Amino acid sequence: MTSFPRPDARRNAGPYLYGQEAAAVARVLAAGQYGHTDVTEEFERRIAAFIGVSDAVAVSSGTAALHTALLAADVRPGREVIVPSMTFCATVQAILAVGAVPRFVDIDPATLCVDDRIVMEAVTSRTAAVIPVLFGGRPVDLTAVHRELTGRDIAVIEDAAHAFGSRLAGRRVGAAGAAVTCFSFGPIKNLTCGQGGMLIPRTPDDAGTARRLRLLGVVQAQSRRANTTTYSVNGFGLRYQLSGINAAIGLAQLDHFDTTERTRRRLWHTYRDALAPLDGVTLVDVDPDQSVPHLCQVRVPHRDRVFADLRAQSIGVGVHYPPNHLQPAFEDWRRPLPATEQAGQEILSLPFHQHLTGADIDHVVTALGRALKATGGP
Repeated sequence: MTSFPRPDARRNAGPYLYGQEAAAVARVLAAGQYGHTDVTEEFERRIAAFIGVSDAVAVSSGTAALHTALLAADVRPGREVIVPSMTFCATVQAILAVGAVPRFVDIDPATLCVDDRIVMEAVTSRTAAVIPVLFGGRPVDLTAVHRELTGRDIAVIEDAAHAFGSRLAGRRVGAAGAAVTCFSFGPIKNLTCGQGGMLIPRTPDDAGTARRLRLLGVVQAQSRRANTTTYSVNGFGLRYQLSGINAAIGLAQLDHFDTTERTRRRLWHTYRDALAPLDGVTLVDVDPDQSVPHLCQVRVPHRDRVFADLRAQSIGVGVHYPPNHLQPAFEDWRRPLPATEQAGQEILSLPFHQHLTGADIDHVVTALGRALKATGGP
């Protein structure tokens, strides 16, 4: 295996490379395939087959996937998009990019995800879309939401940036519901392209719209490889294609995803067992039997003090995420969200990546126990 820097408990997250990625990139470079190429299209086909759907549209990032999905759903300026505040700010920025308004909603404290009741109570006459966030990799069953919103011209777009490979009722996320699904393949995701994303459309028309949007609104006369001197610009678009270089990394990663899935579940279970004796610590439930966990999060008292103590011990803890409705950029849409605000004061992300060993996890949990005692415990 090619040698790469090995993260340990000092890092909160990090990519895991299997050793074939560099050779895959070298082949693409040797072929001169730097932009959107046959390799990108192969990656789309392989992802669609892996998930169990008919099509997948590769884009340059998870944020680009969300933006493209909102544009394809014709979400207009001034309309509302229901979104949990507990997510990375990219979800909200995609909403603002189409001129829409985020309607922040609260979460289930146990899962940090929305549920049917939370979503439906937030629907108004201005609602254009709902973006459930599959936080930490946990699948979200919004069957009742889909049923209620059918025929009401309200799009459901899953932010599955954390959830590639997870399952709902035995099917991979992206194939398990009626929503358009958006994945991220950023540097620390369960599957990485270095940087990239994927949109799973629901109809051939949706797929065509997404492909046109990601290529500056261009529709080529025949195929991408056609020997033609003309093309047609049929509407608004952006440069959101995924390069062959990035797709090559993703293909190499996909070849080993069964190992990724097993490893991340094993590490999460190892943490669960090690954390069990600690008083005052609640492990956030990601449903590891269905999820491919992306984060390992706990809720602790005196979180900021515990965070500082662990950082002083060179433990790479993080906070995912400060609630968006409390961020200065989004204060115009601030509203009370008690469960989110409480979680925002308590959540702590422990180091979680495939380079971790059992000894690393024991080291983290021991340090966490010391930090809790130093701050006065629960």
